[in-house]
Amino acid sequence: MSGGWRLIGFESNDASTNMAVDEAILICRSKGESPNTLRLYSWEPSAVSIGFFQSLQDEVDIEACRKEGVDIVRRITGGGAVYHDSEGEVTYSLIVAEGDHNIPKDILSSYRIICSGIVKGLELLGVKATFQPVNDILVNGRKISGNAQTRRMGVILQHGTVLVDADLNRMFRLLKVSDEKIRDKMIKSAEERVTTIRRELSSKPSLQEVASKIKMGFEQALNLNLTPGRLTEEEFRLATKLKREKYSSLEWIFRR
Repeated sequence: MSGGWRLIGFESNDASTNMAVDEAILICRSKGESPNTLRLYSWEPSAVSIGFFQSLQDEVDIEACRKEGVDIVRRITGGGAVYHDSEGEVTYSLIVAEGDHNIPKDILSSYRIICSGIVKGLELLGVKATFQPVNDILVNGRKISGNAQTRRMGVILQHGTVLVDADLNRMFRLLKVSDEKIRDKMIKSAEERVTTIRRELSSKPSLQEVASKIKMGFEQALNLNLTPGRLTEEEFRLATKLKREKYSSLEWIFRR
């Protein structure tokens, strides 16, 4: 399937559903059954995701997550552990066949092109951001968006975060930092290295408004014509299977 792009509009899901849907779209795109897709979503409840190569036991305080009702999931993309606040983040995923829409095969160049959609979306919100290789987006030298990518079966999946607000104390309770003094230092360091839309604007737009501007940013920066759509029956079937057999399974979550 080629031609137009599909938009899966902003929605909230639990962690295993979010990751299962991303992979289901990737698989169906690889078979030519689904179009190139931009998806916008949030996490309900809040969640911690870990990179494909990470050890859960080394990175996450599993008991703290359990006590606070926070989901845990492993991504198929690399990178580090990320806390996804249900009220403080908009996440996007972009699934595109390699070679389509002038997306470069070179990984760094593709990050730059795809991330330009986020940069433009932030600009539309009144936040001036810049791309920082390899895969970060900065505002005044502070990180506001982290991104990760995988390429499988001839398809690129890139997903990433846009920080609307941040609860750093909670983040460092959930990630594995046992020493309180070290935790305090890490929080202060994060305050210097990380920023949010709320911090930059001195106000907090709704997640829906942020998602809308990100959608517009991708349309303008990548010259996309996004047509609102929904999952196909096959994508839904496959996502349900992946959620049950993979992303919800302890074998996958604890795989290292």
